[in-house]
Amino acid sequence: MTTPIVPPPKKDPQKRTRVPTRPSELRSRAALGLAAAAAEGRFMLQVCGECGAIQYPPRDACAACLSVDLPWKDVSPAGRLMAETTVRTSTNVYFRERTPWRIGTVKLDAGPSIMCHVHGDVERGGTVRIVNRLDKSGQGVFFALPSEETPAMEDDPQLREMSCDPKYRRVLITDARSENAVALAKAFSDAQASIIFVGEAESWRAYPHRAALAAIPNVEILPLDVTDTQSVNELAGEIGGKTDILVNNARFVRPGGIMDRGDTVFARDEMEVNFLGLMRLAQAFGPAMRGRGADGQSSATAWVNILSVYAYSNMPAFGAFSASNAAAYSLSQCLRAEMRPGGVRVMNVYTGPTEDAWHQPLPPPKVAPAALARAIIAGLKDGLEDVFVGDVAKDLIEKWRAGAKILEREMTEAGGGET
Repeated sequence: MTTPIVPPPKKDPQKRTRVPTRPSELRSRAALGLAAAAAEGRFMLQVCGECGAIQYPPRDACAACLSVDLPWKDVSPAGRLMAETTVRTSTNVYFRERTPWRIGTVKLDAGPSIMCHVHGDVERGGTVRIVNRLDKSGQGVFFALPSEETPAMEDDPQLREMSCDPKYRRVLITDARSENAVALAKAFSDAQASIIFVGEAESWRAYPHRAALAAIPNVEILPLDVTDTQSVNELAGEIGGKTDILVNNARFVRPGGIMDRGDTVFARDEMEVNFLGLMRLAQAFGPAMRGRGADGQSSATAWVNILSVYAYSNMPAFGAFSASNAAAYSLSQCLRAEMRPGGVRVMNVYTGPTEDAWHQPLPPPKVAPAALARAIIAGLKDGLEDVFVGDVAKDLIEKWRAGAKILEREMTEAGGGET
C-alpha cells in the first residue's frame, strides 16, 4: 500500500539542489505518437488499417501484413501483469537517483504485451489498467496502475514523477482580478497546495471578489502586473525560487475584429497582456523553475497557460483576441522546449467562451470558472500538456483535426464564429 507523503520540511539553503536529469528521450518518429497521445492522457496504439492488427512497439509497417496504414486509435487499457522486477541500480543518472524503480510486462486484453512502469500497489499477476504518461524527458511511457483505486495511490513516488500534482506544492496564480481567480485558488487549496500566491495589479482599484479570495486558506495576495516588467521581476525576486506551479490566468479580451475597431488600442492591450505578459513571466520565473525541476518531493513541476481555443482557428467576432492567443500558443511551444531540460511541464488549457462580461453576447454553452479550475487540477494530476475545457473547445479541436481549412471556412462564413 502506498505510504502517503507528508509536507516537506523547510529546505536548508546550504544544501545542494539536485540538478535536473532526464530519462532517455531517443525515439523514432513513429514512437512520437505515444507522446502526442500522452499529452492529452489518451491510451492509444497503432491499429492496422488493412488487417486490424494492433501494433506494439510503434512501427512504420504492420507486423502482420506490412501495410503502412497505421493510424493511432484508442484501445482498451485493461491487462494483467505477467512479470515484474525492481531496478535497484542503473547506469542512467535519472533512474539511479530515484531507485528502487518497479517495471514489468503487461499482457493487454487487446492483444500485445508491453513493457511499462508499475505502480507499487499492483499485485504480482494482478489485473491492471494502463495509462499513457509523459516522463521527465517529455516522451510517452506506459504506467500500470491497479485496476481499482487504492488509498493514497497518487502519492506513489514513481507516479508522482510523471504527474504535476499540486499536493504540498506552492502555486502562483497571476491575476487576482480575473473572474476565475477565486475558483482557481479554492481548487488549489482543496488539492492541498501548501501556499497559493495570487498576483494583484493596481491594488488601489477595488474589485468585487477580493475578500472572498483573501479568505481562502493558504492564499497570499501579492503585487503583480504582467504588463510591467519591473513588477514581474520584483515578484520573481521574492518568490521565483519557491514557485512550483505557475498558472497564467491573466488575459485581456474585447470583442471585435480588424476594420470595425477603427484603431489598434485594444489590440495592443491584448498583445501586451496575452502575449508579452506570458513572455515577461517566462523570462522572470522560467529559469528558477527550470533549475528546480528535480528539487525533491515537491520540486517545480508545471507551467499552466489558460488560452482561448480560438488560438487554433480565428473567431472573427473576437478576431484580434483570437490572434493574440494564437501568438501566445506559438510562444508556449517555445517555452515548452526551453522548460523541458528541467523536466517542467508546460500545460496549455484551451477554453471556449467563458462566463464573463465580455462573452455575454455569445450563446451557451460557456465554461464556468469552477469547471475550468477542476479541469486544470485534473490535468496537473495526470501530467498533461493539452487540456480542452467545455463543449465548444472539444468540438472545435476535433473539427480542426479533421480539416483545418474546412473549419476556417465554417468559422469565417457570415454568421460564423458563434459555434
